[in-house]
Amino acid sequence: MSFLAATHMTCGYGGANIIEDCSITVEQGEIAVVVGPNGAGKSTAMKAVFGMLELKEGSVVLDGQDITSVPPQDRVPLGMAFVPQNGNVFVTMTVEENLEMGAFIRNDDITPTMEQVYELFPILYEKRNQLAGELSGGQRQQVAVGRALMTQPKLLMLDEPTAGVSPVVMDDLFDRIIDVARTGIAVLMVEQNARQALEIADHGFVMVQGKNRFTDTGEALLANPEVRRSFLGG
Repeated sequence: MSFLAATHMTCGYGGANIIEDCSITVEQGEIAVVVGPNGAGKSTAMKAVFGMLELKEGSVVLDGQDITSVPPQDRVPLGMAFVPQNGNVFVTMTVEENLEMGAFIRNDDITPTMEQVYELFPILYEKRNQLAGELSGGQRQQVAVGRALMTQPKLLMLDEPTAGVSPVVMDDLFDRIIDVARTGIAVLMVEQNARQALEIADHGFVMVQGKNRFTDTGEALLANPEVRRSFLGG
């Protein structure tokens, strides 16, 4: 079984299902990307994996443990870290205070982890005493990812990490995400920039109207004529 196996998920808001029979898997040290048109249910699927929505059908298994009924706050100590698209930093706190907040579940020495985050994102070390609210959008995203890494996750979940940033910043963020995966952390990412995301993905899931339409390696999806025509602009 995969390190993360979220299988046959069906859920939504109220009586309406947003995703139906949706399955997403990730292995340790790999990057899995969920792409698709607006309204396809990508972020809903991410929230379902993290336990923010109750599943009507399906299950979520992390590292062999069925966590389908485990609330989100209790999934963090089990190794899940979720970075939402919006409101993902404490704007009135400094960069370093944001990182310290990420380690709230830990009782050990967080210094080595913070040093690793600063090594991964050098700009954060330079701005460690600056308020997060004063940073650029790309730098705030680095703070958000860094704070999530302070929990020492086994699975890092990112919802639209490059939303609203420039192409140069996007490329840099993707490079850092690759670096994170190389440490053995599983990365699950929802991304609007489908082509660029699939270029770094070990596996990709193309969602349409709440269902898996295509599932394959990132390379194979980029080469698939129907995927290219329908979702990647030809």
